[in-house]
Amino acid sequence: MPLKTGDEYLESLRPLKLKAHILGRKASPDDHNLVKLSRQAVAFTYDAAHDSATRDLFCVESSLCKDEVNRFTHLHTSVDDLVNKVKMQRYCGVGTGCCFQRCVGLDAANAIFSTTFECDRKYGTSYHARFKDYWAWIQQDDLVVDGAMTDPKGDRSKRPNEQADPDLFLRIKERKPDGIVIQGAKLHQTGMLNSHEILVMPTLTLRPGEEDWSVCCAVPTNATGLRYIYGRQASDTRKLEGYPMDVGNTVFGGQEVMTVFEDVFVPNERVFLNGEVDFSGVMVERFASYHRQSYGGCKVGVGDVLIGATALIARMNGVAQASHIKDKIVEMIHLNETLYACGMACSAGGYATPAGNYQVDLLLANVCKLNVTRFPFEIARLATDVAGGLLGTMPSAADLDDPVAGPYIRKYLIANPEYDVVDRMKVLRLIENLTAGAGAVGYLIESMHGAGPPTAQRIMIGRQAGIEDKIARVKALLEIGAK
Repeated sequence: MPLKTGDEYLESLRPLKLKAHILGRKASPDDHNLVKLSRQAVAFTYDAAHDSATRDLFCVESSLCKDEVNRFTHLHTSVDDLVNKVKMQRYCGVGTGCCFQRCVGLDAANAIFSTTFECDRKYGTSYHARFKDYWAWIQQDDLVVDGAMTDPKGDRSKRPNEQADPDLFLRIKERKPDGIVIQGAKLHQTGMLNSHEILVMPTLTLRPGEEDWSVCCAVPTNATGLRYIYGRQASDTRKLEGYPMDVGNTVFGGQEVMTVFEDVFVPNERVFLNGEVDFSGVMVERFASYHRQSYGGCKVGVGDVLIGATALIARMNGVAQASHIKDKIVEMIHLNETLYACGMACSAGGYATPAGNYQVDLLLANVCKLNVTRFPFEIARLATDVAGGLLGTMPSAADLDDPVAGPYIRKYLIANPEYDVVDRMKVLRLIENLTAGAGAVGYLIESMHGAGPPTAQRIMIGRQAGIEDKIARVKALLEIGAK
């Protein structure tokens, strides 16, 4: 099947007839103004595969179906694939100025592909063949897949089998001859209402006795028993007011959803892990490393937008030539490119798994994400500094149309006369969007908690750094022998 265009993707969601609880009401996400911009961000990733300038980056031959597929559904078969993934993500980030929502499904697929291969080899299961068939279909139909990992977790001091409510970690409620029934919830689901399919994964390394929580499977987003509750974002109702300028990013946006699974039946051909606790941690670790690599591309692209807006507002304010402003913008660039360097480095250090797809360097992927938990916040701080206090006190776009207030706004918000007052307000709103508004969800909060919070990366860095080998080398260098 030919690769979809952005419009074809948007139309492909309508037959799903999804419903969600949005601001206290059950509604269709189709054409909903809170959802519209996030769908346009996903559509951007489809159109880029048809743009002559980016086609070579977005289109690649599948190792499964041998057809040309969108890289967002590709299983990495080389270091070049890992590198090009990060390049593609940066392009999408700078092109949309937001989260474009397709990274999680891609990262989940690559983790599941290699994990199921090794599980089959140990236990004689048929998960890998099932997943290959499933993913070839995803590629050929050019679908969007949501990767669902994060469980509510309940009392963090307790294991899944110790919780007062067993559903606080998504679980297998019942096993049947032809499939399983799952129940629970997944939180922070980026782009869920813009997806065709869901890949459910365990959220942590499980132990014997926790087999019911060790589940990986595929579920269509319109499956019976699914409920969606749309997440609030700062300033999100500006999208409903009819004044696009106040939204900040008037074309694209992000999306987060709480997804509830109530007695959802999954047929056997869509089950890829069913109680094998010893492979739950393998899957989690591999997914996390791929997703931490992703942040070295997508957040860098959004950072490019914020840096560009900051440099432009400096010109509009008439301070672009001030040495301290130049220095702050250079620092923003330095931080952003450091993130990109980490994303590229963990890709360049990739290696083949026994299944044949390529895994990123785990240590460097975690270093990449740990930096992402810090640097975007500093970039945002510098942007706020350069933009000035008007970032938080500017009148609304509606006031521009007021016959009394409008002229005063145009008179007193003028700065550099080379720039129009309304254009200056547009740039300030974009900066506000990324540092304190709806866009800050994708740029700052996701940077902190997406793919795991800082402690998760620190734990992995401690495991992967080879500290005992470093100590042994020092002892050899200094000729220190064991007593």
